[in-house]
Amino acid sequence: MATLAPTFPWVKGAKDDYRTCPVLTLKVDMHAERLIIANAVMAVLTLTIGGIAALLIALTRWQTFHLLDATWFYRLLTLHGIDMLIAWMVFFEIAGLHFGSTVLLNARHAAPKLAWLGFILMTIGGLTANVVVLFDPRNTVAYTAYMPLKASPVFYLSYILFAVGALIAVATFFINIVVAKREKRFEGSMPLVAFGFMTAAILATYTLLQGAAAIVPAFLWSMGVISSFDPGIYRNFFWGFGHPAQQVNLAAMISIWYSLAQITVGIRPVNEKFSRLAFVLYLFFINLGAAHHLLGDPGLSFAWKAVNTSYAMYLAVLGSMMHAFSIPAAMEVALRAKGYRKGLFGWLRNAPWKEPGFSALVISIVIFGWVGGVTGVVIGTEQINMLVHNTMRLPGHFHATVVSGTTTAFMGLTYYLIPLIFRKELKLKKWAVWQPYVFGGGMLLLSLGMITSGLQGVSRRNWDITFAGVVPGTVELTLAIFGIGAILAVIGGIMFVTVVFVSVLTGPRTEANRLLLVSGDGNPVLESTKLTDHMMEDKQNQPRGAFVLVFAFLVWFAVYYFTNWWLLGRTWFIR
Repeated sequence: MATLAPTFPWVKGAKDDYRTCPVLTLKVDMHAERLIIANAVMAVLTLTIGGIAALLIALTRWQTFHLLDATWFYRLLTLHGIDMLIAWMVFFEIAGLHFGSTVLLNARHAAPKLAWLGFILMTIGGLTANVVVLFDPRNTVAYTAYMPLKASPVFYLSYILFAVGALIAVATFFINIVVAKREKRFEGSMPLVAFGFMTAAILATYTLLQGAAAIVPAFLWSMGVISSFDPGIYRNFFWGFGHPAQQVNLAAMISIWYSLAQITVGIRPVNEKFSRLAFVLYLFFINLGAAHHLLGDPGLSFAWKAVNTSYAMYLAVLGSMMHAFSIPAAMEVALRAKGYRKGLFGWLRNAPWKEPGFSALVISIVIFGWVGGVTGVVIGTEQINMLVHNTMRLPGHFHATVVSGTTTAFMGLTYYLIPLIFRKELKLKKWAVWQPYVFGGGMLLLSLGMITSGLQGVSRRNWDITFAGVVPGTVELTLAIFGIGAILAVIGGIMFVTVVFVSVLTGPRTEANRLLLVSGDGNPVLESTKLTDHMMEDKQNQPRGAFVLVFAFLVWFAVYYFTNWWLLGRTWFIR
């Protein structure tokens, strides 16, 4: 638990060095606040650009419309990957790291100039990537930029600038933690949410260094400094960046799950050591999942593939399962303690469903776990991967995780950053209430449409699926589901961006005086003061409903897993 001190030791009479947030009851360093705002704004801007590209791509993959020609399809596919999988996520996560290492610890930002340097490099790199992809045809190489496709040197340089900026920003997180500990801003363990952000920061350091190992030689190769760069080595290093980047998202997302659960329901973790152990499992095992991108590569041994994608990776899956029980269980205990004890799921029926942070939290957990997580573990099985990897099932999986899960959670938290950090009144509250449902529902349809299309053999990156001359009738239906889902998701994205910019640009500037956006609950966030030990141990408040939900999830997991083995067997069926 953070120790709240009455003053900051670095304040030298300047009134604007910090402020006290009346809701958080914590001091907010103004350098940190400005950095959070700058990174959050850039995150939403890149989300907007990537979302426009997403709509055009979806209306092209939906064969009924087939909107773009091949040139623009692949150009926007490259842009979409960069803006959505890298820029939107990393900018938002850097904002989270600044928040977690200062505000949550009641501490100062110890290296603001270095943090601004990181932000500037990230911004230059991100904007440069957008420009060169849109206006230089050499850079239509997709997000992965696989060799022997060769992009322009500026393309690789934009990646390098962004990665260096992000690495600098991550370094300031660790500097802040060390300084906060030295200045005794907290005693004992860090708050759980800050601990989750630290997990994300450690994973990000590894990820960015792996990215450098792939992109820097590719940059030199594009300039002619080195004559060749082995494509297999590039793929290995690239996916040491590309997939772990999503594990950074995972750690940040789960930290935000705990935050949203505290904000909207007032949870106290059922067992904080249990949750911390789950984060530690990520540190040691989560990045092994990157190997499932290489299961089709002939140069790697079966033993290497099996160990990386099966046995060891399951320890990371265990970490996710621990969070999957811990968060719903904590929510149930908190709601039952408020008196919602009828039946197994009375607590869930009486939850604050009109609160955008709560609906975003639940939608994120459900789609991420029941669709994205299950399909991801199955894809990581080598034999099944042969059926899946180059079909639409793969983007169906990661749209359920990165978009339906991570993006929805990030959106939910943004609604609270507007009054707490931007200090602006949230406008269009009814839009904010409905937005998670529209966006989440659209993403669910999109992901299911992709997965079912992939089951019928639709390839993941082909501009035109009619080139073989045969399009099964059911593919038209599944692609229609995908297309309708994409349109709904884009509408939900437009609602989010509109709420954010209308609030930030036109909302009156005011200090937040309450936490929840709908109920007006004024209880402080991230302080476990609502639940006592007695309430936690009360038999009437035990998480029976959460246990049933987790058991149902495990049954679904088993059914889906063995169904895929059955489908694999059907491919070998001989009459």
